Amino acid sequence: MDILSIKIKIADREYPMKVKPEDEERVRNAGKQINERLRSYREQFGINDNQDLLAMVAFDSLVDKLEMEERQFDSENIATIEKIEHLGKLISQSL
Repeated sequence: MDILSIKIKIADREYPMKVKPEDEERVRNAGKQINERLRSYREQFGINDNQDLLAMVAFDSLVDKLEMEERQFDSENIATIEKIEHLGKLISQSL
């Protein structure tokens, strides 16, 4: 299995990483999105401390992830309920 050595620059610091070739684009995209959020928060809130900005990005990213997981859980529950109702109808029709 091939492993690539890449460098990702976040908040003016480079971080060496070893990634699978199929993960490289995702990792680079994540670094790009972090830097975009850093720039946005710096402009929006006038904060220049990278540690504060990184904490804000980490917090907002986790909130986004949790929200997405909740939505996925809700849609899976709805699909399960619909399947159970459909099975209930099939059983009722066959009785």
